[in-house]
Parts: sequence; structure tokens; C-alpha cells
Amino acid sequence: MPETYMTEEEMIAGSLKQDEKAQKALYNSLSRKMMGVTLRYCTSVDEAQDILQDGFIKVFSKLSSYNGEGVFEGWVRRIIVNTALDHIRKSKNVRFHVDINEVDYLLADQTIILESLAADDLLKVIQELPLGYKTVFNLFAIEGYSHKEIAEELGVTVNTSKSQYSRARTFLQKKLEDINITSSE
Repeated sequence: MPETYMTEEEMIAGSLKQDEKAQKALYNSLSRKMMGVTLRYCTSVDEAQDILQDGFIKVFSKLSSYNGEGVFEGWVRRIIVNTALDHIRKSKNVRFHVDINEVDYLLADQTIILESLAADDLLKVIQELPLGYKTVFNLFAIEGYSHKEIAEELGVTVNTSKSQYSRARTFLQKKLEDINITSSE
């Protein structure tokens, strides 16, 4: 349970002074949301927990560089996402390199109805994506990165990022069709 009597500023100031109570309160106040972030990039809960742990170690070690500009949660989220990306880059079985000409643009005439899915259901469907697709989908559709930024982060071309995103959407469309959660407008 989070230490609700501490403000965010008090948790940050205390954490900078290595106050364990403040560090615990800071972790507890953000860990559930950040676990949701890590789960979008992982294939298992254990892997997500490892990334979350590594991410918070980085948060605490870099806390002195937070200058108070912008939302603190956003600053933490960026570290967690980068930690997940570091983990993915170290993974040997990632397949990001595909030919742009192989991409199916099946979604041009169809819309995914995400509103009809509960968050947990959507997370489960996203977790079924192959790792390369899932990573690009999360970065583009959820985190708001541009394809150029994704390409730079992952060391791939912009066309590869676009291709992976398109393939992820196609994969998600098929999965949603399988469970009858699509529209054929």
C-alpha cells in the first residue's frame, strides 16, 4: 500500500537522501502503472518484473537528474520504456528486419473497436504479438514515438518500423476477428 501521507515532492526529496521509507513510497506509488508498461513489452510476468526492478534501480540512480520540469510519472515512464528496450536489444531472437514489400495493408477498410475490450483483454491480445511487432506497436501506438524515433531507438530503418507496425495491426485485426471484436465498415 502506498505511503499516501507523503507528497510526490517529499518522496523525491527523501529518495534523494536515501530514505528507505520515501523510496518505498515512491516505488509503491508508481510500480503498478509501470508494471503495466513493462508487460506490454514482455512475454511473461517474470520478465516484466525483472525489467520493472531494473527500471526502478535506474530511476533511483538517476533521480538527481530529474529537474522538476514535466510530469514526474512521465520521466519515470521514459526510463522504464528505455529499460524494456535495452532488454529487447539484448535479446537474440528479435526479428525486426523485414522487407517493406512483404507488408499486407489489410486494415485500410476496417477499424479495430478497442473500446469494446477491457484493458486486461487488450493487454493479452497485445502480448500475443511477436516481439518485434509488439515493441514497435507499443512505441508507436501507445507511447507516441514517431517511426523515425523508433528506428533510431531500435537500430532499424524507418521502413522497417512502419512495416512492423503494419504487421502488428494486421495481427491484432486477425486476433480481434477471431474473437468477434471488429467492425467491417
